[in-house]
Amino acid sequence: MQLQGPQITLRNWKLTDAAALQHNADNPKISTNLFDRFPSPYTIEAAEAWVERWQDQDPIINFAITINDEVIGGIGLEFRQDVYRQTPLMGYWLAEQHWGKGIMPEAVMLVVDYAFKNLEVIAIVANVFSKNPASMRVLEKSGFIKRGMIPQSAFKHGEILDEYVFSISKS
Repeated sequence: MQLQGPQITLRNWKLTDAAALQHNADNPKISTNLFDRFPSPYTIEAAEAWVERWQDQDPIINFAITINDEVIGGIGLEFRQDVYRQTPLMGYWLAEQHWGKGIMPEAVMLVVDYAFKNLEVIAIVANVFSKNPASMRVLEKSGFIKRGMIPQSAFKHGEILDEYVFSISKS
């Protein structure tokens, strides 16, 4: 299964993606804005483990962002439990050489459309560290609304950060 946009294709991860994933994800400018579980440095072993993890998705909830079938980023939904089971968290990253080209808003909108049409999703939430205004712009361009800020709620690289909460609803 693929989601096609004007610039990119979103598709399931393939085992052959590990080298491009490692090459494009191994950048401290990317990892500084993501959860600590996104490794830095991004080793080939981490890349291989990632693509193996997502081989048998049903339904697909984590996509490789590709141009000409080369992985340049990733985007996914993290489903939660209990009362939030229909409100997944969205996360994404993009190789630095592709920043500022409108690729991430395109990817976000493709996943939002897919989720609302194919999954039992009522809303999607995205959290953004205060030091990442570019990601906030991506979400706003994609129809997300800034719902608020949680002060001093994240700890990254020895620094306490505020976190902004964005969401988009199906209705």
